[in-house]
Amino acid sequence: MKKLLHEIVLERRLVGDGAMGTQLMLAGLESGSCGEAWNLKHPERVLAIQRRYAEAGADCIITNTFGASRIMLRRHGHEKDLAEINRAGARVTREALGGKPGFVLGDVGPLGALLEPYGDLSETDARSALEEQCAALVAGGVDAIIIETQTGLEELGLAIDAAKAAGAPTVIASLAYDLSLDGTFYVTMMGVKPEQAAEFIADRGANIVALNCGTGMDMIGAAKVARLYRETCSLPIMVQPNAGLPVLENLKAVYKQLPADMAAGVPAALAAGANIIGSCCGSTPDHTRAIRAQVDQFNRSQS
Repeated sequence: MKKLLHEIVLERRLVGDGAMGTQLMLAGLESGSCGEAWNLKHPERVLAIQRRYAEAGADCIITNTFGASRIMLRRHGHEKDLAEINRAGARVTREALGGKPGFVLGDVGPLGALLEPYGDLSETDARSALEEQCAALVAGGVDAIIIETQTGLEELGLAIDAAKAAGAPTVIASLAYDLSLDGTFYVTMMGVKPEQAAEFIADRGANIVALNCGTGMDMIGAAKVARLYRETCSLPIMVQPNAGLPVLENLKAVYKQLPADMAAGVPAALAAGANIIGSCCGSTPDHTRAIRAQVDQFNRSQS
């Protein structure tokens, strides 16, 4: 019987994939369009992107379903395709692994609306939307559900509950932290600090505590947050930092950190306790390949 992801990472460190959105745009997705719908319209293009990450050495590949909740798909007129989009996302990602050992992580992103009383989204509607997407991903055969880019604990808790209720083999809870203006600490947009998140995630019953994205979240920052996670809870840790700090070019944020420069921070993240290291905004398969080399060197040193 295949070991679960959160069991495997206790034996060796793994590598995650990189950015999806920017890769989709390079493949022809127009800004503002529904990239998740490409699981049905252009599965070959999604497959090509994910296959490049697999060939670069990613053990864990995230499905192209970040915005595939009912609430997000409704904005693009694809609400009726929810189950099919999520199942197709899982199927394409599995194909990208090409029969090699690896893990398909079903991606659940933010619902894109604030929960009551801060916004108009009711807890009932949020729970229903999360349960629906998680059920579709599990039905598609994912090895884990990763709840990404969260900034508040309310929605994160509902998503963890939904993933567990759907029977996800492993549940990963990932928050997006921003570097403070004085550069001394990381906190989410909703004021959640890493220590608070780690305690909440462990108590809620998720299997892996994670971080991704965020303003100022590079590999060195990921190492700092991973250390706080490790000091607070005993869960395995996953980090997916951005490719350095963005610069503004033609009114667009551009990430220019080279793969070697990102990889230079990997030993610090590993030393801090990161069990899975991937990357987020601005990264490419070349960044994954550079991370792979560092993780392989670490694993050899531990054997």
